[in-house]
Amino acid sequence: MSEVCVNQKELAARWKISHRTLERWRWAQEGPRYLKLGGRVIYRLSDVEAFEREVQSFPDELPAEG
Repeated sequence: MSEVCVNQKELAARWKISHRTLERWRWAQEGPRYLKLGGRVIYRLSDVEAFEREVQSFPDELPAEG
């Protein structure tokens, strides 16, 4: 069974950011894990989703009324 992967342009479109941002994150060792195969950069969808869960922010809980 093969794993679903996306390239940097597909990931940039998913997140509505520039593909250059992903390049900068790779250079700065930030962002999701990636693989470099023969000069191509790909992201496993499982790694992308794990990164999304990791950085997901939740609004502060509302204070209890009393």
